[in-house]
Amino acid sequence: MRYNLKTSTLAIILAASAAPVAMAAEGGAGFYLLGSKTVGAGFTPPPGVFFSNDIYLYSGDLGGNQQLPAGGRLAVGVEGKAAIDVPTALWILPEELMGARPGLLLSVPFGWKETSADVTLAGPRGGVATGSVTDPVFTVGDPIVGGLLGWEAGNFHWQIGTLVNVPIGDYQDGEISNVAFHHWGADVSGSFTWLDPSIGLDLSATVGMTFNAENPATDYRTGNEFHFEWAAVQHFNEQFDAGLVGYYYDQVTGDSGAGARSDFKGRVAAIGATIGWTFKAGEVPISTRIKYFHEFAAENRAEGDAVFLTVSMPLAITKPVSAQ
Repeated sequence: MRYNLKTSTLAIILAASAAPVAMAAEGGAGFYLLGSKTVGAGFTPPPGVFFSNDIYLYSGDLGGNQQLPAGGRLAVGVEGKAAIDVPTALWILPEELMGARPGLLLSVPFGWKETSADVTLAGPRGGVATGSVTDPVFTVGDPIVGGLLGWEAGNFHWQIGTLVNVPIGDYQDGEISNVAFHHWGADVSGSFTWLDPSIGLDLSATVGMTFNAENPATDYRTGNEFHFEWAAVQHFNEQFDAGLVGYYYDQVTGDSGAGARSDFKGRVAAIGATIGWTFKAGEVPISTRIKYFHEFAAENRAEGDAVFLTVSMPLAITKPVSAQ
């Protein structure tokens, strides 16, 4: 089965190049959004300007009597929900660097998050509350800036990149729900994709590490976080694909700082499915994708279900400049 993957490949690289959204690190999740780089993760678009919009939906809870650091306090019986919109602009430069296509990106997440806790215990700075606490918020998170380098050779495509969380979003000190982090953070990752046009099979993976600075409002520093994401997708034609996706997360160093009462090393895995559909608006290829993840084997993290709804498109395509 051989068919022209040009249109669907462009759609894949638009979706895979979206910046992961940052979520509240102290709330039991790292600022890197797990599951954001799966299908076509190693692809780099041609030179030009691209736009992608991800809507991230999550619902989960912290089982048993596990404690969770949130808002400078400790909470138990935690349940969380989120609906975050993540618009991302990506600029792939026409010049080459070390034989690769370089790119720059900017993302500014915003949306709704609600956290409920049965009991909130006193943190190191006081602020005692007992009973049921529910904290909904709709606000703007921290901007994310990043860069990448992408290569390709035959059916293989690979990419290295970094993301930086800039702590200027709307952070509410003492609240258990926040979309912003109030601390610097950096994620470094490498991705690859193998796509065989003769059979339409796409195998992709991303491996990365997230590093977090201390939150000055709570004196809390989240430990370093390892993440691995994968996808196995079959392209049935130029428009439609479907397959499996998943991720694994492991906090390799414990939390620290005066505000940390425990190392709170977290771990979680997830598996799910994805469907992609590509169409054209005039001559502009538009990619849409749904990804669903079910989490399991969680330790010191919420365990739940996540859904990504993604729309991606090119805004302008430029002519590449060959290396001299």
